[in-house]
Amino acid sequence: MIMAAALAALSMGARPAAAVDLTMYYPVAVGGPVTKIIDDMVSRFEKDNPDVKVTAVYAGNYTDTMTKAMTVMKGGQPPQLSVLLSTDVFTLMDVDAIVPFDDLISDKAWFKEFYPAFMANGQIDGKTWSIPFQRSTIVLYWNKDAFKEAGLDPEKAPASWDEMVEMSKKLVKKDGGNTTRWGIEIPSTGYAYWMLQALAIENGQKMMNEPGNEVYLTAPKTVAALEYWVDLSRKHNVAPAGSIDWATLRNDFREGKTAMMWHTAGNLTAVKDAAKFQFGVAMLPARERRGSPTGGGNFYIFKSASPEQQKAAVKFIQWITAPDRAAEWSMKTGYVAVSPAAYKTPTMEAYAKAFPQATVARDQLEHAVPELSVHENGRIYKFIGDAVQAAITGAQKPQEALAAAQQQSDRVLRAYK
Repeated sequence: MIMAAALAALSMGARPAAAVDLTMYYPVAVGGPVTKIIDDMVSRFEKDNPDVKVTAVYAGNYTDTMTKAMTVMKGGQPPQLSVLLSTDVFTLMDVDAIVPFDDLISDKAWFKEFYPAFMANGQIDGKTWSIPFQRSTIVLYWNKDAFKEAGLDPEKAPASWDEMVEMSKKLVKKDGGNTTRWGIEIPSTGYAYWMLQALAIENGQKMMNEPGNEVYLTAPKTVAALEYWVDLSRKHNVAPAGSIDWATLRNDFREGKTAMMWHTAGNLTAVKDAAKFQFGVAMLPARERRGSPTGGGNFYIFKSASPEQQKAAVKFIQWITAPDRAAEWSMKTGYVAVSPAAYKTPTMEAYAKAFPQATVARDQLEHAVPELSVHENGRIYKFIGDAVQAAITGAQKPQEALAAAQQQSDRVLRAYK
């Protein structure tokens, strides 16, 4: 009977195992059809891997996505994996929400395939807690047509803080008493801590320590960095007074309302597709040194996922970060491809040759530092964001605003020392 049953099973063919279901949260913080790109890549993964079903859920911006993930972890149906800020790592570890990838893969050589600058935030205490996906640095975009009109070399971006001010003065355009084009805009909403960190590192100042329990907001060079930012509008009159919105700045640049902007490289393709003028992309200008913090999102796998789901999540992450698909993601969005091998694929080599702006953010990794990563990072980011807003709007002097943020941060981080 047993033999007969076995023969019958063979003649019918083995029944495929049920697909492993995964839910993935992901954020969108840039322009362009990102949700369509994700859906297409997920669909192709499922075609290649019929044993895994991935439901990709757009969850808002990075803050929204982290909030949603933390909320459902406390009660509800948490996702098995998520793309969250690389800097969310301490906060996720503190609530025991994630598992290190070291426990899920046999070949640790995989970690070495990624750019070390993008792995830095996720590697803590000898473990790898996240894998890079939609990563970036801050870059300077400039309107070459506006530079020509102002008598500036359209192929030369400012290389220093002083140059950025002097060029911006020539780029400001007025119609009567109204300014129709600003020289430079740096966004002060959304990710103000990120922009301040860029200015601070260019001024030779780190913003946090490695254990993530100290920030250096009142260091003289951090204060000087915020003073420079404020002076762009209040002293030099080359930037608009008050807040500059992260989400709409790309449109200001596209519409010619500003000749230069600082923004994520993740917006590169959206700018390329929308700009009706020639534009350049450059590394951020230096004071003491070049520099930008890395930015963007990494994949995390949640502890609440079953072993089968965790294994399937690794399979998906390895598929979507493989060189060909990392290159595809970079070309379609503007994010930096996360591995050197991605830039050696034929499609990426051809793209970079035709559109050299695509390699600027990658080349800037040589000067990059890890993004500001601390315990309870969401709260610390808000303290810094509030300080930047207070200084930019003139409600407080930079020193006063940062002193208040430092005091608030110290109170929160004391528990982690």
